[in-house]
Amino acid sequence: MNFLSPLKPSDKADTSAAARKKRVREHADSIAGDRDLWIGRSAAYYRDDRVYTRFLTQPKARVLDIGCGTGDLLAHLDPAYGLGIDLSPRMVELATAKHPHLDFRVGDIEDEAFLENIEGPFDYIILSDTIGALEDIETALSHLHRLCTPSTRIVIAYYSTFWQPVLWLAERLGLRMPQPPVNFIRDTDFLNILDLADFEEIRVEKRQLIPRNFLGIGRLINRYIAPLPLINRLCLRTYLVARSRKVVSPSGLSTTVLIPCRNEKGNIRDAVERLPKFGRHVEILFVEGNSSDGTYEECLRVQEELSGELDIKVFKQPGRGKGDAVRKGFDEASGDILMILDADLTVPPEALPKFYNAIASGKGEFVNGTRLIYPMEGEAMRPLNLIANRFFAAVFSFLINQRFTDTLCGTKVLKRSDYVRIAADRSYFGDFDPFGDFDLILGASKHNLKIVEIPVHYAARTYGETQISRFADGAMLLRMVVFAFGKLKAF
Repeated sequence: MNFLSPLKPSDKADTSAAARKKRVREHADSIAGDRDLWIGRSAAYYRDDRVYTRFLTQPKARVLDIGCGTGDLLAHLDPAYGLGIDLSPRMVELATAKHPHLDFRVGDIEDEAFLENIEGPFDYIILSDTIGALEDIETALSHLHRLCTPSTRIVIAYYSTFWQPVLWLAERLGLRMPQPPVNFIRDTDFLNILDLADFEEIRVEKRQLIPRNFLGIGRLINRYIAPLPLINRLCLRTYLVARSRKVVSPSGLSTTVLIPCRNEKGNIRDAVERLPKFGRHVEILFVEGNSSDGTYEECLRVQEELSGELDIKVFKQPGRGKGDAVRKGFDEASGDILMILDADLTVPPEALPKFYNAIASGKGEFVNGTRLIYPMEGEAMRPLNLIANRFFAAVFSFLINQRFTDTLCGTKVLKRSDYVRIAADRSYFGDFDPFGDFDLILGASKHNLKIVEIPVHYAARTYGETQISRFADGAMLLRMVVFAFGKLKAF
């Protein structure tokens, strides 16, 4: 389906589900031959829609497109295996002819017997302008759990109720493709239905303030103005990404605790001895950054002393900066779950089992520590640092569409399988982050990971000095905000 329109008075006489589906199917069959012409008349709108849907997905994945029309959106996503489903036999016929490398079938996702013949799972399930045509959204969504894994993402696109009269008028004036009778649904109502169907919202994004090009003006406004807070509420399109709450993650996972360290000799043994046991196995991995106080030698000494008790590995980082150390450590890690523990121990090692439980239980897929909930020790964070932390947290919450209170907390946890995907897609953002925090945060957002935060008690340093240059690093963070806006919003 494409643009949605309200029920017409003439349709009220026959509102049974079967009759309504028949009208939707007959309407789609009747316009199938002209669909490409209508799309050509709104080329700017469809281009933005396809570009953003592709941003929310990854190429070479297994993709199910429900309400696929003539298959152009599915083809644009470049799947390794793509299956398109549509009520209209004529749409499916044209889709098969246009995109013979993809699989298209006539069917109804509200028919559970039909879905049982579909072989899953899929990495992405797309419902673009399909929700409004369903008779029972909750039941239809509930049928999709069997096609999901814990990492499957449901991508749903629909129109804002704010635009309903504009779209109705555009259809009457012949400016948009004729539509069958379907329903507009408010965001709050749809999110409630999604929750009832046991799907969890990951992100909600509003796009397209002007669905026309207008000599490039519309494109500029949609890129730089439409994504801004408050203004985005007026946008035409809503994109929602969700995951199944019914699919359970495997238990008994192993963990790698990565400890980047530079001039932290006095904290090395404490970091190991204070680390609790959790999960199936814990690997401790030090990556040392060319210290001047004997930190590397201390790591080797602790490794040798405790070799019979703990699994400890020691590496020297090849470059400079914490980001380089994190990438080196994660490349060497063998655990199912990857954790970062800063060697200054301002975040206590005793808190790490909470992070493990959040990942292992499936409550989160990217777990970030937050130091800004509980009271801090005396000089743990200076007032200027606290203000900057809160500012950057608010900005990044807007950029990634998930709540963040402390982007700069060094304790971050994710599954190795998710890190591998982030690393493979690193070219999208580039090697821009010397801290290592934002490379992971932005990558987690790009891959639609469920981000959760765990409050930790932030302690003052007991050894060494901070590695942070407050003003120089603050200026770099501001540049990163502009960079992230261009990569996550204005593209």
